[in-house]
Amino acid sequence: MNKKTINTAYASRLGAIALAAAALTGCASTSNNPNDPLEGFNRTMFSFNDTVDKVALKPAAQAYDAVVPNPVQHGVGNFFGNIGDLWSSINQLLQGRVEQGVSTFMRVAINTTFGLGGVLDVATEARLPREKSDFGQTLGKWGVGSGPYVVLPFFGPSTVRDTAGLPVDLYGDLWTYKRPVRWRNVGAVVRIVDRRAQLLDASTLLEDAALDKYDFVRDAYLQRRQSQINGAGGGKDQPENTIEP
Repeated sequence: MNKKTINTAYASRLGAIALAAAALTGCASTSNNPNDPLEGFNRTMFSFNDTVDKVALKPAAQAYDAVVPNPVQHGVGNFFGNIGDLWSSINQLLQGRVEQGVSTFMRVAINTTFGLGGVLDVATEARLPREKSDFGQTLGKWGVGSGPYVVLPFFGPSTVRDTAGLPVDLYGDLWTYKRPVRWRNVGAVVRIVDRRAQLLDASTLLEDAALDKYDFVRDAYLQRRQSQINGAGGGKDQPENTIEP
């Protein structure tokens, strides 16, 4: 899949920040959107994240995109995507989607065995497309309501339900257990920059097209999230993201 595919999906966030954001749902708000009672706080966090992105993350992603050859970028994305597929498989099984869970597990087995540890995405060529799932989606499948929309500092759009599921997603990420720690940290930075590089064209389009970028990101996130939970296949072939563009 093209590295520049527009994506509104958002990746794993840190558990401690997630819990702090969940506590803020008791704060008062003047929002007219029933899904966004914390709009004042959320807009502040959105503006903060946007500043961090413009000052640090986007320039790093642009340099990465300019210096690192496309085949290497694809390899990096495939490698970390393969790691994430195992957690997706577990969540799909927990959601009762046995066929999809088995298919995703087969992706991991094929790419790990025949794709140089996941660097090559052999499974997609074998007609086993990627479909990402996380524990927030699993909670939704179990009937847990989404709760208010919330923007997490550094890590972007979420909901109270998805925020509550973030610590579980963190523990389910195999890269969390990578040793030695210095290699885990280096890999985490590369992972974030690679994901942001995938969104360079999308963020430019968003800046050019959206009259209110905050509203656009919020509505796109909530719509796609509900589509995933309803089983509409909204997670297929979509890379994760850690911060809104």
